[in-house]
Amino acid sequence: MLVAVYAVFALAAGARAAVQIAVKYSEAPLAYVLSALAAAVYVLATVALARGGRTSFRVAVAACSIELAGVLVVGTFSVADPAAFPDETVWSMYGRGYGFVPLVLPVVGLLWLRRTARAAGGTLAGGGRPVSGGE
Repeated sequence: MLVAVYAVFALAAGARAAVQIAVKYSEAPLAYVLSALAAAVYVLATVALARGGRTSFRVAVAACSIELAGVLVVGTFSVADPAAFPDETVWSMYGRGYGFVPLVLPVVGLLWLRRTARAAGGTLAGGGRPVSGGE
């Protein structure tokens, strides 16, 4: 389910950014580039969460962390200086335009990754027993 939500957000953010950049880029270039960045992070998170293994786990943790940092930083700046964001991004106002899902989604993703790493005995994150006949 988590992968499906990420995929929907990747599609929604990507389509929105593409239209905004193609049609009205000069109105709010920073906002539209940030929406495109959000879409790229969602795509990366989707692929990493869907795949398995140690590298995908690390990429997923990085993507979810970047997403959380992005929504917190952009959300804070958009509240503090609304004039800097003449049009909303996916992360503006902490994802208000998307029902605050962009704020909640990376937290849920990181918690899910933590739980799955524990269930795997830490091997996803690089801990636990060696993968191939080590000492």
